[in-house]
Amino acid sequence: MRSKVDKIFASMGHPFARTLVGLGNFVRFAGEVFRCGIRPPYRLHVLMRELERVGIHSIMIIALVGLFAGMVFALQTGSAFRLFSAESLVGATVGIAVTRELAPVFTALMVMARACSAMAAEIGTMKVTEQVDALRAMNLNPIQYLVAPKILAATFMVPLLTALFNTIAIWGSYLVAVYLLSIPPGPYMAHFNRIVDPQDIYQGLIKAIFFGFFISLIACYKGFKTQNGAEGVGKATTQAVVIGSVTVLISDYFLSTWLLQIFPDHS
Repeated sequence: MRSKVDKIFASMGHPFARTLVGLGNFVRFAGEVFRCGIRPPYRLHVLMRELERVGIHSIMIIALVGLFAGMVFALQTGSAFRLFSAESLVGATVGIAVTRELAPVFTALMVMARACSAMAAEIGTMKVTEQVDALRAMNLNPIQYLVAPKILAATFMVPLLTALFNTIAIWGSYLVAVYLLSIPPGPYMAHFNRIVDPQDIYQGLIKAIFFGFFISLIACYKGFKTQNGAEGVGKATTQAVVIGSVTVLISDYFLSTWLLQIFPDHS
């Protein structure tokens, strides 16, 4: 009887132990990224290439998602507020929701799906084809050469893409509210200017900095741990997207709690 109980607890312990080991390896990897990222040589051409991949190549998808996110949010809130004759509050509601939550979260998820998945696939392919070992043989630190520029680029570009999302989503909501729902533009903009403050934008941009760092670090880590050939590359890429997306949503709650203490709601 005792041996069966021991087997049950042992079977429960193995996944927990693997999780702890994986978390420890991830923390060590993050520490190595910090250590390598702050020391020379600084390869600006590599950084500029990654900035283009993460930022410039994501502009169209961010603009498209931002436009329709703002439009559909204005459509839904306008229909709801019409029940209480409060349609003029649509602009303020959309402004706060977009700047604080929708823009940083949607931007991070889109960058995770488009750019960071490519990071995991690229590094994973280099790992299974022994190109990472070739970099070490040429006396190049693969984390400094491959990982640090990608993480720095994502950390820098995700807030900029979030600002773009803010602008286009708010304009999209304005178009729907004024031209489709027939909300007077004067009261719409008056409530928007009175209620939406710069601190709402700051909260979203601060979140975007953390999100950009988290998703790129997870993608690069999964790429570096790739094994078992092409199948392993696909598995690592899928895991990177899933874990990165879940991390964005979970960390959003804790970041919101922290930022609401720093930037208390205005009256």
